[in-house]
Amino acid sequence: MIKTEELPPWKRLVDLICILVSLPVWAGVFLAVAIWIKLVSRGPLFFCQERVGYSGRQFKMYKFRTMEVNVETLSHELYLQSLIKGDGPMTKLDASGDPRIIFGGRILRALGLDELPQLFNVLRRDMSLVGPRPCTPTERKCYEGWQQERFNAVPGLTGYWQVNGKNKTTFRQMIEMDIYYSRNKSFLLDAMILLRTAPAIVGQVLEARAWRPRREIKQSPASQPASRPFVEPVFRSGSEA
Repeated sequence: MIKTEELPPWKRLVDLICILVSLPVWAGVFLAVAIWIKLVSRGPLFFCQERVGYSGRQFKMYKFRTMEVNVETLSHELYLQSLIKGDGPMTKLDASGDPRIIFGGRILRALGLDELPQLFNVLRRDMSLVGPRPCTPTERKCYEGWQQERFNAVPGLTGYWQVNGKNKTTFRQMIEMDIYYSRNKSFLLDAMILLRTAPAIVGQVLEARAWRPRREIKQSPASQPASRPFVEPVFRSGSEA
């Protein structure tokens, strides 16, 4: 069930303070990434996509473009559907190589630098620094009733799922962690997630490097064993409708 409760004032305050304090760092990185994309690829700097946010409201989310212009997207949509229906880990489609990605785009994704423009979404109140990953309207159509509860939290750049396994978890585990966060969001929980984000990114980079020599080995999501992260056993999602 989606609620429309007021957001706690501390969350907006934390977003603004963190963005302001880190301005010299992220502004420099923002400029460097923008220059790199323009040097290696022709086309727009940003990628804009419709996403679903707090209480099910839709908004335009911005990212740095890391794919070539006008590439096909059907393969990504089919892969996402297989993750939702299957019970395998949510390994990224580009983990084993994706010819659609621009030169250097894979490392930008692994470091999360392609997400930097979403800071403007945070300033516009579409997103927060911490929260569930904002899904697409197409993805939302595949959700079961109980899964809609993840929209009770403002979507974020990082979140409980991102620092608790992310690509090693299944789609169902991701939803369960998002709902856990929506029910238990607090200043201390947000602080813990922010502190654990950098180590999680380092882990993703190492994981991406480990994939490189095995790019010829391709497995379907359902054939790969899932590694279940630690999640607070606060509810049984299957019993909700």
